[in-house]
Amino acid sequence: MSVLEHNEQVEAQAAKDTLPVAPPVTQPVGSENFFIEVGKGEGMETESGRERDIRKVKDIEFTQIASDWNSIRLGEENPQALLAIRNGLTMTQNQDKGDYKVSRIETIGGGWIDETRVRFISGIKEKDIEKYRIQKGDILFSHINSDPHLGKTGFAEKDYEDLLHGMNLLLIRVNPEVFEAEFLNRIFQYYRDIGVFISICSRSVNQSSINQAKLKAVEVPLPPLSEQKKIAHILSTVQRAIEAQERIIQTTTELKKALMHKLFTEGLRNEPQKQTEIGLVPKSWEVVELGDVLNLFAGYAFKSAEDVSESNTQLLRMGNLYQNILDLNRSPIYYPDSFADTHKRFVLKEGDLVMSLTGTSGKEDYGFTVQIPKTEKTLLLNQRVTRIDVTDHRMQKDFAHHFLLSRKFLDSLYPTAKGMKQANLSTNAMKKLQIVLPCEAEQSEIAACFKSLNQKVVVAGRKVAVLQDIFRTLLNELMTAKTRVSALKLTSFQ
Repeated sequence: MSVLEHNEQVEAQAAKDTLPVAPPVTQPVGSENFFIEVGKGEGMETESGRERDIRKVKDIEFTQIASDWNSIRLGEENPQALLAIRNGLTMTQNQDKGDYKVSRIETIGGGWIDETRVRFISGIKEKDIEKYRIQKGDILFSHINSDPHLGKTGFAEKDYEDLLHGMNLLLIRVNPEVFEAEFLNRIFQYYRDIGVFISICSRSVNQSSINQAKLKAVEVPLPPLSEQKKIAHILSTVQRAIEAQERIIQTTTELKKALMHKLFTEGLRNEPQKQTEIGLVPKSWEVVELGDVLNLFAGYAFKSAEDVSESNTQLLRMGNLYQNILDLNRSPIYYPDSFADTHKRFVLKEGDLVMSLTGTSGKEDYGFTVQIPKTEKTLLLNQRVTRIDVTDHRMQKDFAHHFLLSRKFLDSLYPTAKGMKQANLSTNAMKKLQIVLPCEAEQSEIAACFKSLNQKVVVAGRKVAVLQDIFRTLLNELMTAKTRVSALKLTSFQ
């Protein structure tokens, strides 16, 4: 019996089966809910009031699948798994303009096809336009890349009029009688997660590669088409929910930047403006030197020989403040808990403002400012990180924090950095920079505006984290048939 005939039989049997539906299992996501209904699926029986899993499975090359699924190698010709697997155009590319856009590795850097990260070509022959035009359902596969990005894919959700398949990516086009294209794309994501592509690649300096022969030899799960479509639908529904929250983060962040420019230039009182060293500001605002209202307290050069493998006392380093986000999981370094007593001057507390002082010349990878949240860890202030303390009662800490993030301040900060390759900010030079000082009531109102936007970003970020966990779990469970799609129903995401 052929693979296709077997799958047709499985689909026919699945259509006859009716499965009981259990009460919904609800995964809360902030104020919204992601509902998954789990019924008693195939391979489950009741024993002493509990459900016992007697699911039958079988092993294939890289994973485990349901016993009633088939598997297939990507290069299989009977039935033909893929209609095309090929390299892209090798024409000379232009960075700014041309008749057609052409994909590159960066086009799928985010895990989707990003038309803003392309190059351009001109003078291409008509027959090559049709050959290389990206169609709905095509998968762009990164087969030459560094290990963390090897096997990354971009899935074409539409037919592109002017986007062509470029070099350094494989284009994979499925046989629709064998594969649901989006299902195969999710298999690639799963295989990348479990390290399949790293295990079959060839390595050279700074990059790895997978040739077409090795990729064609990869064995993948092959459920019936109807089940492929359901699996793809469930995963894409969660993915769209993630993307919706990421769009909220992006638009809110852009709004905050625009609002910063407006409020630190015009204020809230619709009053006349005056010209200052840092540009236009409301007429009633004072403009003072930073050192008149804030103190910059330098961190300490803790000795690396004294660090420990684990403790509750962590060194706060510049990398922990990257992009104005506190990330204590980024290359953590710990010191004995006794340092909280022996180095009290450098222990940070909730609400402290800190800024990174060193980065790369010509880049804005420093000058990041973070307010320390409530945390169970003891945080020690490292060298080249400064704590910013308010010394004038007229200046509110929250207002100062947001001003230090604004372009009005940063455009005066970065030119003060010294160094050829490494850019270093001097706290003495920083103290001479200008900072605005509105009345206390206006400071409070402006800070409240930004706090509201920040909270919106935080809530959306938490939802993204939860949804990503759900996606990873579902990807693993569905691709290995630990959870059968027949027993899983995505009822809503509001």
